[in-house]
Amino acid sequence: MGLDTINQTWVSEFILLGLTSDWGTQVFLFVLFLVMYLVTMVGNSLILLLISLDSRLRTPVYYFLSVLSLVDLCYGNSVGPQMLVHFLSAPKRIPFYSCVLQLWASLALGGSEFFLLGAMAYDRYVAVCVPLHYTAIMHGRLCLTLSASCLVAGFSNSLMETILTFQLPLCHNVINHFACETLAVLRLACVDVSFNKVMVAFSGFLVILLPCSLVLFSYARIVTAILHIRSAQGRRKAFGTCASHLTVVCMCFGATIFTYLGPRSASSVDKEKMVALFYAVVAPMLNPLIYSLRNKDVMAALQKLLEKFR
Repeated sequence: MGLDTINQTWVSEFILLGLTSDWGTQVFLFVLFLVMYLVTMVGNSLILLLISLDSRLRTPVYYFLSVLSLVDLCYGNSVGPQMLVHFLSAPKRIPFYSCVLQLWASLALGGSEFFLLGAMAYDRYVAVCVPLHYTAIMHGRLCLTLSASCLVAGFSNSLMETILTFQLPLCHNVINHFACETLAVLRLACVDVSFNKVMVAFSGFLVILLPCSLVLFSYARIVTAILHIRSAQGRRKAFGTCASHLTVVCMCFGATIFTYLGPRSASSVDKEKMVALFYAVVAPMLNPLIYSLRNKDVMAALQKLLEKFR
């Protein structure tokens, strides 16, 4: 294919292959993911409502949790509704610019969440290691600066990766995925994408390894501090303040590192789909459940809210 032909290669829409072509399985998945989508929306909205209504939850840790819930709400809406519609439609079409927007939004929100988890790890480090100065260190301005920086970093990184991906000439318009995802789109390119793959790896380093390093450093200091607590009750209480965050960190970072930094194989496409599905649908649903079910303050605020309607 000559250069002139490549330059003229442009598509107005993409066809997504989705998760399966079997109609019965698609109907089952539609019902399953509809329930998961509704749980995600209700759970994260409830977290935001409780934090805004209960004065006891207006602390730095719950401020970061509210930002995380807002990110999860937006992330669930960037993929969920389209996926639900596509389960009951064929072919699964998505306009070119909608695909660009979806890729940018999902990368931005996903990246922001990783950075937020890093900021939340620092908050837990201050709470456990220097509790007497917690309020003075984690003041409102610092919390706002950290959360804004996380969002700016996530959205900036996404913008770079999205531009690099869609400036490529494309030979096909069939995407072997349930959503517009970087590696899936790169497989459609007519030219060598080695540079793009290097940039994806670099992006992964920024978005995954940097926050992960902050998390590891914070928890290394936290574990050291907990081990120096003499009473078993004190150790349990200190660990309890970190349990929910640590659970979410292991879930999110573990899945993504396994996908993008693990060894490639013939089934790497299917692996990408499954982990992307986990992160786009499952994780935003589990986050509010983990933080609410394991948190006495959140459960108390929920009970207080329910009593108002009795």
